[in-house]
Amino acid sequence: MSFSQLGLDPLILKSVLAAGYETATPVQQQAIPAALAGRDLLVSSHTGSGKTAAFILPSLQRLLDAPAVAGSGPRILVLTPTRELALQVEKAAMTYGRELRRFRTACLVGGAPYGLQLKRLAQPVDLVVATPGRLIDHLERGKIDFSRLEVLVLDEADRMLDMGFIDDIQNIARRCPTERQTLLFSATLDGVVGNLARELTRDAQRIEIAPAPKAEAKIEQRLLFADNMDHKTRMLDSLLRDVELTQAIVFAATKRSAEELSDLLAESGFASDALHGDMQQGQRNRALQRLRDGRTRVLVATDVAARGIDVAGISHVINFDLPRQAEDYVHRIGRTGRAGRTGIAVSFAGMREVGLVKNIERYIGGRIEIHTLPGLEPTQRPGAGRPASSNGRPRNANGARGHGEKRDYGNREAAGRGYGERAPRGYVNGNRIEAPRAPRPDVDGNRIGYGEKRAHAGTTHPEPNGNRAARPRAQHPAGEAPRRAYGDRPARSGVRGRFKD
Repeated sequence: MSFSQLGLDPLILKSVLAAGYETATPVQQQAIPAALAGRDLLVSSHTGSGKTAAFILPSLQRLLDAPAVAGSGPRILVLTPTRELALQVEKAAMTYGRELRRFRTACLVGGAPYGLQLKRLAQPVDLVVATPGRLIDHLERGKIDFSRLEVLVLDEADRMLDMGFIDDIQNIARRCPTERQTLLFSATLDGVVGNLARELTRDAQRIEIAPAPKAEAKIEQRLLFADNMDHKTRMLDSLLRDVELTQAIVFAATKRSAEELSDLLAESGFASDALHGDMQQGQRNRALQRLRDGRTRVLVATDVAARGIDVAGISHVINFDLPRQAEDYVHRIGRTGRAGRTGIAVSFAGMREVGLVKNIERYIGGRIEIHTLPGLEPTQRPGAGRPASSNGRPRNANGARGHGEKRDYGNREAAGRGYGERAPRGYVNGNRIEAPRAPRPDVDGNRIGYGEKRAHAGTTHPEPNGNRAARPRAQHPAGEAPRRAYGDRPARSGVRGRFKD
């Protein structure tokens, strides 16, 4: 079906055709007519299905009519989980809205200076694309007005919930007008996403697009086992010197490791850059632009780069650290094999990460072939025979979770003592003995306390019948306040010591 059959205005249709698009994708064929009719939508669609145009095109068509409420705030608000995706959505909106008169956009994301964003918001704006955290900052400062908002779009809602933005999303939705159109796009519409969808939408139309079959052969997946971190680093150096490698993304587990690995590669002569969440947005944009221009050969990134990077020249994806979530593995390796090209995804695994590997294999529905590099074969053997637990932790031979045999504390004689050859306390030849205790003296059937012991030592007066006797006060010189003695204190009743009444 062509875009001309979807009911779009000629001005918008002209921009779409100028961008080189003629045939609508399945999600666009179903979502655009429903959104033009004013319905709330719940759309389940995979990445790369054309969902950005599915919500941008019908929303832009609303701008052809005069706003119902006067003001300078946005008429369209799009929430995205990451900065890179927000920039992509704004770029698509500017492409599709180039024929609209006085069409203004603003992108509100973290890591970017507030000054430029405040300057954009000070003028009338039609469309705002934002990440939830930065948008909340502007709302609390009173710098953005939602009085004339008509469309609220949640792009990749499942990802935003995974990142912990549910409270921010609910807060933003409460500040939006109740008479609005809500379009929610997500990879899944079940669980927490479904609960949020029911809370934010009214009589929403549900659209589910089955993922298109993927040509798995275009991405060759390899698994390399590493003895230790030094072994990992040497294997990475060998892979990056392959003449068949044009550009590569290396995924690290933490921001610090991404920086350190990028510096190490730069010292080894590779044109490398780092990309992680602590970088300013300008730095991230420049790193991505250098990658697109071919000036960067290796990009070391955290999972923040697993989504939002679309560079056709990436030939290799290397998982220096395995992802903790199997879904992230799919997003990582999807950065290669773009635009019909073939790609290679290499994953390094430690000897104790067999459980993580099996979780990934169950998720993708296939096995990852184990490879070795000549001269860099592992000296250890991975625990392939251990069954993986549900959370990815390996089990030992007895089926218990952990990494190795644990000491049996129930049999101390078999385990032996760790501190010399002394016999266990209280035992002689394996038989327990009781040490005799000296009888404690009593006075009138009552146990002698602290005062009595001192009295026996000759330092205090005895206390008859278990009651403390008053000790005579010492004489003090005239004009000097007498010092309080221990015996002057009134007797306490009940439990004595640190426990108070």
